[in-house]
Amino acid sequence: MNPGSVAVVVAEDIGVPSWDLYELSIPCTVFGKPQPDLADPWYDLRLCSTGEPEQDSSAARAGAGAGAGLSMRTRYGLDDLAGADTVIVPSVPDACVEDGRPLPPALITALRHAYDAGARMVSLCTGAFALAEAGLLDGRRATAHWMHTAQLAERYPKVEVDDSVLYVDDGDVLTSAGLTAGLDLCLHLVRRDLGAHVANQLARRMVVPAHRPGGQAQFIDLSVPTTDDGSLGPVLDWARRHLDQPLTVEDLAQRAAMSPRTLHRRLQAATGTTPLQWLLNQRLGRAQNLLESTDLPIEKIGELSGLGTANNLRHHFLKQIGVSPSNYRRAFPRTMPDSEPHPSLPENREGAGEGRRRTDRGASDTPVTPRATASDN
Repeated sequence: MNPGSVAVVVAEDIGVPSWDLYELSIPCTVFGKPQPDLADPWYDLRLCSTGEPEQDSSAARAGAGAGAGLSMRTRYGLDDLAGADTVIVPSVPDACVEDGRPLPPALITALRHAYDAGARMVSLCTGAFALAEAGLLDGRRATAHWMHTAQLAERYPKVEVDDSVLYVDDGDVLTSAGLTAGLDLCLHLVRRDLGAHVANQLARRMVVPAHRPGGQAQFIDLSVPTTDDGSLGPVLDWARRHLDQPLTVEDLAQRAAMSPRTLHRRLQAATGTTPLQWLLNQRLGRAQNLLESTDLPIEKIGELSGLGTANNLRHHFLKQIGVSPSNYRRAFPRTMPDSEPHPSLPENREGAGEGRRRTDRGASDTPVTPRATASDN
């Protein structure tokens, strides 16, 4: 199935600070570059300006010069938001956050119309202020960059602001923290739409972590002293290759040549999650990959992912992802050739290459809407 169109709001008429280009570039990179070997068709990306389509050059130069900002022109305008399947507001100008400068009324109206038309609404960083102004976050849990969450909560008391998470998936409305957390959310959308395999392969091409759950902490404790034992990377890579085995925190600590307490402290500082929650997240990711790309029975997938029995697999899927393994499999029908070895299987885990595949969203009685959950303490 076509993953649909993605409309990204570009605040052209009120200037785009150069430091906000990062949030703008994230959806352009994730959704704008076709990936025909992963999914065909890919997303249809549209950049929709808040300004007039034909703005005179003097006004454009004035917008570009103010505060080292940039002025951009696009082929699409705010009227095009209502026809999109997904609408993303990357950020809003600092003046609208810090100084209370009003957001363009036309933008707020267009966001409401897009939501009423059935679009999935997404904000990155301070883009949450635009969704909140449109009333789309009322009664919902939401987040933004932790430096601005207090202002968001004060200005919009009907919003349940969570300043500790990377992103919040509330089904048809999703919000993220700033900078790299926006990339996490965009990859999460690909994971929802096209499956874990496609999202993982796209992340690999972008040289970023394949999946950071939304409940992971926004920032880490940099006061934790460094040690001489090097990065946690080798032990975490080893654990990923042995998820089918009954790993414990003690096993990981022994492999890393450190005490369980030190491992817990360092992993918490590096990822914002505990060793047990990290293992659970990896096992769930393995199970998703196997459900998408093999016909193995649920019992076998539970075994290979290290989640144990089929009942235990169902329990964690329902709690963490929001659907049963069977419904997840129906939503992402297998398309990897039978003759192609799967990299998640134990016999292929020591470096087997991952092959090409295409994934289409299939019909399912239960929509696949993974939930972002807080990490265990």
